[in-house]
Amino acid sequence: MLKNKEKQEVEVNQKIQLVDGKFTPSEASHVVNCLIDEKINFHKLQALCWYEGNHDADTTYCDKREKELREEKKTAREYIKSAREQGYDVIINGVLDIKLVKKS
Repeated sequence: MLKNKEKQEVEVNQKIQLVDGKFTPSEASHVVNCLIDEKINFHKLQALCWYEGNHDADTTYCDKREKELREEKKTAREYIKSAREQGYDVIINGVLDIKLVKKS
């Protein structure tokens, strides 16, 4: 099950099929927005926790990821909007690929 690699990474064949199916544009929009919103909230909360622990904490990474995710959400919204306008359903296939990494 676990296989050591030369670096710090350990390969694990752990995959979770998070989303798999055909959705109406409205359903797809809801699924995608919920997933992205959850990650945005994770980064907001992480930045807040870091700040509460240390007012000089560097939250640059969290801020950057939050901005990137908002852009991805906007892109997805436009893509799904075009599916709606053209009479398409939307297929979503979301797999989490999980690997373990040794702490440095």
